[in-house]
Amino acid sequence: MGASTSPQVVTRFAPSPTGYLHIGGARTALFNFLYARHHGGAFKLRIEDTDRARMPEGATEAIFDALRWLGLDWDGDAIFQFARAKRHAEVARELLAKGGAYRCWMTAEQLAAGRAQAEAERRPFRLSSPWRDRDDGPADVPHVIRLRAPREGAVTIDDQVQGAVTVQNAELDDMVLLRSDGTPTYMLAVVVDDHDMAVTHVIRGDDHLNNAFRQLALIRALGWDEPVYAHVPLIHGPDGAKLSKRHGAIGAETYRDMGILPEALENYLLRLGWGHGDDEIISRAQAIEWFDLDGVGRAPARLDAKKLENINGHYLRAADDRRLAELTAPLIAAALARDLDAAERDLLLRSMPDLKARAKDLNELAASSLFLFRTRPIPLDERAQKLLEPPASDLLSQARGALAASTDWSGPALEAAVRELAERLGLGLGKIAQPLRAALTGSSTSPGIFDVLAVLGRDESLGRIDDQLR
Repeated sequence: MGASTSPQVVTRFAPSPTGYLHIGGARTALFNFLYARHHGGAFKLRIEDTDRARMPEGATEAIFDALRWLGLDWDGDAIFQFARAKRHAEVARELLAKGGAYRCWMTAEQLAAGRAQAEAERRPFRLSSPWRDRDDGPADVPHVIRLRAPREGAVTIDDQVQGAVTVQNAELDDMVLLRSDGTPTYMLAVVVDDHDMAVTHVIRGDDHLNNAFRQLALIRALGWDEPVYAHVPLIHGPDGAKLSKRHGAIGAETYRDMGILPEALENYLLRLGWGHGDDEIISRAQAIEWFDLDGVGRAPARLDAKKLENINGHYLRAADDRRLAELTAPLIAAALARDLDAAERDLLLRSMPDLKARAKDLNELAASSLFLFRTRPIPLDERAQKLLEPPASDLLSQARGALAASTDWSGPALEAAVRELAERLGLGLGKIAQPLRAALTGSSTSPGIFDVLAVLGRDESLGRIDDQLR
């Protein structure tokens, strides 16, 4: 399907600021962003910050930062739900005046008794207020305003992911719109905000599907345009259970700290519940061109850390070397407890083509780069020390001679020199490469050892070998 130029499609992402952007929320934001961009519409952001007591300091900015990191730029200014409480209450009172809502003086004790009776009779609790059809209660006594919801018939939502879903109106009670202190409820605020933001498509997790029927009753009572609904299955952990903190990383910023590139996480989240044939690596431009709701599956998707790792490795190898050097330099500086100077930054950039070929994430890339900046004599880890014990030290000495005799200090030429030595000694190349790696990097793992030699240069390489032969 080709992208439409119609300006009327408006989607929104409406997170609650709980301290981080949940990975499921990040996928919801991505789907809303792509759908809006695919149809030439607008993607808006609303912060549902009415529950002030549960808002950690800096939580909203954390959501902004995570969305910006993912490149999910919203249109216009973010809307803050709490600031719109007056407008929400105004709508409820207008509905009350039109007869679509009513004042209810039921006490907490009456509600509790009704719930207890329903539980005793083993049936769902359905509120039946004695105030639904009367309005002679004491105006100076605290009371709530409830929606006068329809009791007969049924409502069907033609959900773009779940298909047609029907609920009997008898199953829905008269929900509270304004609390006794005059503050609006979440259900009222969502409906009013979506209307005022001109939202046409509500794309969110399927845990909101039940809310949709209640919200739709309110929308119809107000006579407002109904949005198109698309309720996306939630993300589950590898064990098939609903994603929770026990599964590990569930915040988008956690993946950033793990060294995942934003384009890799976007690609992974896109394929987590949505597909386009057999395509696995999908660019932002392709995603905008291809994304539509008919590609979203009905079954919950499962997190797969290995798959994300593989996708991230692909994007690392494809990434611009200068960008990777800028991203890894602070990580290297933190490990060394000092800043890199201009010459070291240039060395990192020149080394990046070889370094990134084997790394799975930015943290691993930074760790594999540390050998470049160690002060001589470089420290050896325990494995490297064992690799330099006799008779390996004798092989290192012979390798030093073969390298020093080479007039061409390039990876291929140095490999040829060491390979010739190995053949002459009747050994596999690894028998010589391993002590070389230990002496040059202080570790048993590194980029290709001949790439290491080329990057370090002749003098530094031979100097590090000499340090270990003394």
